[in-house]
Amino acid sequence: MANLFIKNLTKVYDNRTVLNNISFDVKDGEFLSILGPSGCGKTTLLKILIGIEDATTGKIFKEDLDVTNLDSSKRGMGIVFQNYALFPNMTVLKNVMYALNLKIKNKEQAKKDALKMLKLVNMEDHIHKYPHELSGGQQQRVAIARTLVLEPDIVLFDEPMSALDADNRLALRREIKEIQKKLKTTIIYITHDQEEAFSLSDRVMVMKDGNIVQIDTPNRIYNHPKNEYVRNFVVSHLIEKVSSIEKCTGIDL
Repeated sequence: MANLFIKNLTKVYDNRTVLNNISFDVKDGEFLSILGPSGCGKTTLLKILIGIEDATTGKIFKEDLDVTNLDSSKRGMGIVFQNYALFPNMTVLKNVMYALNLKIKNKEQAKKDALKMLKLVNMEDHIHKYPHELSGGQQQRVAIARTLVLEPDIVLFDEPMSALDADNRLALRREIKEIQKKLKTTIIYITHDQEEAFSLSDRVMVMKDGNIVQIDTPNRIYNHPKNEYVRNFVVSHLIEKVSSIEKCTGIDL
């Protein structure tokens, strides 16, 4: 059960509308990126979906189940934060096992499940290390394993690569897509990076000032931007990036 339906969601802080009556759906097994500049409301939306914050008005459904007011632990969703949020006093293995230990009593089964997930994110050789002994990319892989080991229907990513260097971003981008294909997980991915959104996603939702400006496949957004904002923020940026690469390398892309 992973089909998600957001109906007329609004969030108001101190008379300031952060989300303005937005509605959209996420299909089972889909990779949806929410793309927009800082302050557009995308992180607030993510917090409301996971249950960290409450909406002012609106509803959230998983299939026919209204999850709007359910506790985070009962929504069947997981979240990966940009700052990793690992326990510094726990090894890699114990970080991943932590949530499982709260869910199941069998320690051996928890360890087995954790090791399986760490292998999936290519961290099986680092299980006895502590977070400070890992690179940023490795820490984020552990954070992803910790979320996935609980088998959520939907995984939310809050700009998971913003603190990584270019090489780590590219490597982790490929791995996230491969993991999604293997597990058939539904992913909602927050980013301000146009290239990242377009390379990963089945659909992209472009936001501005708490509103959805356009939601469609990367190809259709690129070829048929809805308005001048999408053309400037998304299409022109991507064209400029390709042009810069061509000038630097002499390769005609």
